[in-house]
Amino acid sequence: MGGDEGDGTDRRARGREAEDLAAGWLAERGYRILARNHALRTGEVDLVCEGDGVLCFVEVRSRTGDAHGGPEETVDRRKARRIILAATDWAARNGGADRDIRFDVVAITFGDGAPRLVHFPAAFDADGAPGVF
Repeated sequence: MGGDEGDGTDRRARGREAEDLAAGWLAERGYRILARNHALRTGEVDLVCEGDGVLCFVEVRSRTGDAHGGPEETVDRRKARRIILAATDWAARNGGADRDIRFDVVAITFGDGAPRLVHFPAAFDADGAPGVF
């Protein structure tokens, strides 16, 4: 989860809000939320979900406004690799190693009106290479 305004406390609160919005949005679309904020020293995955038989590891990114680009643009190969490490750990600990997996990004832009959510399924692959953006 990310933000670009305010002090660390404001960014953390906005990040939690973004994760809550993303989890609710995904659940409304039939995803089952299995875990939140699985963290290691080397990385973290914000949401672990299941949808259509696929185990989805979801990175939630947020920004206020789009003057500096969309929130999804902040997921570079280095960030993706950190997510992959945490996802691999979660899968090994929870019986997901033999499942079909996918790495998604939910981008949330906060502004004057309602937050705008965009879901990027298969945003990057298991090597961290970009998929859809």
